[in-house]
Amino acid sequence: MSIPDDLMSLCKRRGFVWPAFELYGGVAGMFDYGPLGFGLRNNIVEVWRDVYKGREGFIEIDSETVAPAEVFKASGHVDKFADKITYCERCGSPWRADHLLKGFCENPDTMSEGELDRAFADHGVKCPNCGGSLGPCEDFNLMFRTNIGPGSARTGYLRPETAQGIFINFPNLYRYNREKLPLGVIQTGRGYRNEIAPRQGMIRMREFNMMEVELFVDPGDKTWDRFNQIREEKLTLVPNTTQEPVEMTAGEAVEKRIIANEVLAHFVCTTKQMLVRLGVDPARLRFRQHLKDEMAHYANDCWDAEALLSYGWTEITGVADRGCWDLDRHGRFSGADLSHFKRYDEPREEEVVKIRPITAKTGPAFKAQAKAVNLAIAAADHGSIDGGKLRVRVNGEEIVLGPEMFAVERVCEKVAGERVVPNVIEPSHGLDRIFYTVLEHAYSHSDEDGYTVLRLKPEVAPIKVGVFPLMEKDGLDDFARDLCSRIHTHRAEAYYDGAGTIGKRYARMDEVGTPWCITVDYETLEGDAKGTVTIRDRDSRGQKRIDASEAPEVISGLLEGSLTFAGL
Repeated sequence: MSIPDDLMSLCKRRGFVWPAFELYGGVAGMFDYGPLGFGLRNNIVEVWRDVYKGREGFIEIDSETVAPAEVFKASGHVDKFADKITYCERCGSPWRADHLLKGFCENPDTMSEGELDRAFADHGVKCPNCGGSLGPCEDFNLMFRTNIGPGSARTGYLRPETAQGIFINFPNLYRYNREKLPLGVIQTGRGYRNEIAPRQGMIRMREFNMMEVELFVDPGDKTWDRFNQIREEKLTLVPNTTQEPVEMTAGEAVEKRIIANEVLAHFVCTTKQMLVRLGVDPARLRFRQHLKDEMAHYANDCWDAEALLSYGWTEITGVADRGCWDLDRHGRFSGADLSHFKRYDEPREEEVVKIRPITAKTGPAFKAQAKAVNLAIAAADHGSIDGGKLRVRVNGEEIVLGPEMFAVERVCEKVAGERVVPNVIEPSHGLDRIFYTVLEHAYSHSDEDGYTVLRLKPEVAPIKVGVFPLMEKDGLDDFARDLCSRIHTHRAEAYYDGAGTIGKRYARMDEVGTPWCITVDYETLEGDAKGTVTIRDRDSRGQKRIDASEAPEVISGLLEGSLTFAGL
């Protein structure tokens, strides 16, 4: 069996991950987390929170998973969130078109429908199921559509990312942050994408978990106060100019303009540090810059954290400078002000353009809505005028006003500042992909004796310590259960196991990544070593005697790093 097959077999057997709906034949791209997987996943989330809430001081929200269509129309998902699909003309099987051209074309995911169709013909690509000819490629929108409320009165979609909930709450978040930038917001939760052909296990799922970070910054100032703390951090980068890996420091990457700015480089480094802390092998981690034709049209720069897995180099996190796209779009579609007031050091004398409503005209024309229309006119900027007509949005509806409804005036006044639309720096972490990467990078199997170990970092291991009685009799089991309950806390999950030989119990704990095991034996209860127990280290397989009364503090110290096993 291959590593993914072996690992997924272990995950299913030991309660990390199970195929969803297996009783009914399963559904591709969907998985359920078992008890150990849920624990590991939650530990990953807590490390992420520690980085972004604890160290960076960002705030956390939780937004709805279903949103009205208007949200995703503004974000571009309704029009552009699609993959290319083709159907076999013989058996009718659907296929993701670019996946069929892997190995034939460079970056097939950037090709148009016509280019994909021609490539199928040029390379003789047929249906993998039956060898039939492939039909014309077309767009397949990946969002799950639903109705909000009874009937079809209002169309909604399950969110394909958690980010939009942060963007549309910007006015609330901005006020909460006392109208200051930078403003960092984090959110974790489920996203939904109706993938055409899910594959590679947990790498491409239809229902998945994300840990997203949206940092709102002044577009004119993309420096970062703490950048000097990570300036010397070494990164393996794959720039889009050479597409060849190169190692350099974060400071060098910014100075050479390989990474666009300090704040983006800071969070590339933060992502690296967090992933390594979780257990991603730094030797199998790199950051690849999006190619020119791969980069979103609104992005100033974008880097993917890629981990080397059995599947090849795989994206697990994206770190992007998204410019002002998100707030600008939601501002224009909703009519709301999503700008930031940037105060000058000293007021300036400037000529400004003011747009004034002509109330004698707007009142009779709009009646009860006139007040809202007048406010929208007064808030509009000169760029909203096109062909002599002014476009404003009132209560989500676009209204086009003729020149008789407004007046444009140029006045000189002292200006204390200007309104700017914040730019967004977005580290977006695929939780399930990170989960799988941590497992695969921790996976160790010996073909000689068939022994398997998950060398999980203690911080993320779902079970921190196994507690065993040598025999389940003579009071050893009672002592072990009591010790287990004293060790067990919300930080250190302890697991009692009295079944089978000690060797088999060690093997079970090694296979699920438990870093330490404690055994209660007859010497614990009597003899020269009374009151002591044996503690075993997973990675070295070394064993030491410690005082049973000190076991909770020892485990706590090992987890915190204030103690080492060698130093016990």
